[in-house]
Amino acid sequence: MDILEAKNIVIQAGKDLLDAGLIVRTWGNISARIDDETFVITPSGKAYDGLTPDDIVLVKIADCSYEGDVKPSSEKGIHAKCYALRPNCNFVIHTHQMNASIISALGRDINYVSGEAAKLIGDNIPVASYGLSGTGKLKKAVVNALNRSASKAVIMKHHGAVCLGSDYDEAFKIAVELEKVCQEYVFTQYRDMTGKVADSFADVYKYVVDLKKRGAYAPEITAFDSERDGRFIKISDKNGEQIAKINMKTEELREGEKYPSEADMHIEVYKKRGDVNYIIHSKDDATVAASSIVKRKMRPLIDDFAQIAGVTIRNASFDPNDTLKTKKNVAKALGKHKTVALVRDNGAVCVGPTLDEAQAAEIVAEKNCKTFVSSKMFAHVSKVGKLDSMLENVVYRLKYSKQK
Repeated sequence: MDILEAKNIVIQAGKDLLDAGLIVRTWGNISARIDDETFVITPSGKAYDGLTPDDIVLVKIADCSYEGDVKPSSEKGIHAKCYALRPNCNFVIHTHQMNASIISALGRDINYVSGEAAKLIGDNIPVASYGLSGTGKLKKAVVNALNRSASKAVIMKHHGAVCLGSDYDEAFKIAVELEKVCQEYVFTQYRDMTGKVADSFADVYKYVVDLKKRGAYAPEITAFDSERDGRFIKISDKNGEQIAKINMKTEELREGEKYPSEADMHIEVYKKRGDVNYIIHSKDDATVAASSIVKRKMRPLIDDFAQIAGVTIRNASFDPNDTLKTKKNVAKALGKHKTVALVRDNGAVCVGPTLDEAQAAEIVAEKNCKTFVSSKMFAHVSKVGKLDSMLENVVYRLKYSKQK
């Protein structure tokens, strides 16, 4: 394939995968084979929606060497091995897609793929053992999975998925179909446990919460988002409409505005965390379900959550009817450096110095919560190790967050 043509296909693939929700931000990577010796791949730490041909890097299959100042993805070694081991593979997509993340935490192969999915992917999907992002250990784990299965998809434990196609169209179809297969795997477990058919993950969440919930529900609070504006904070509803601009020192409002009791929680976070300028309160079904069954802390089940949220996140309470007593709880749960805190029975508060960073925290919180709740139907689910979580978090904060 012509190099420029391949680069443009990779760029278009990034846009298509973003639109399909199979990749977000800079996570994952995409490559295309040029010939038996080289491939082109997306760069490290650059958003997909702004890539140009100059950003796409030409890499040698044999030794992963490259020329120029643009660094290729840290997972280039995995792509190189895919091309070396599979002569008919000409396009590779590495995603951190949502449903595959659930299976990645279970750490078990999907051994019974049938129908059209089996024709496209293969009749089984292996799960590679865990390795830190960008390491030889992860590459070796994927190679082992490829060697023990003819599958065109590999799920990486706690990490994501690799989809191998004869061309971009096939690789994209495999990534889409993989999400369906992983969802069906979870829904089959739900059916086996309940005798019912799940219409959506909401059915799974309700079943798990009913099974695991202990104690009374906390008072329901309204989810608002906010932004620091000097000594003021702007409180907005989920439609983006500003409902109040509050002076954090005096708690004064502009004429005609009402002070929502939930603002106390936001103000306390801003007072304690000078590095936080944006707060997003997620009440996604998954975060609400997780906040109802997590006792005190939740650890990462996927490593992109470890990267952004850290080793653990706490579950705090906030009572809009008793803010004097509870308004500091969420700020305490966030501590000095955390980006996510669960709010008992009310989802998760996600924070960041920029809107983009707060949104990233929201994305990984919802994914980890979906994985956490769904995994409660299965035995022997493993978490990302504490040391690995710490290393993922340190590398992300010192390297990738700055590239973004």
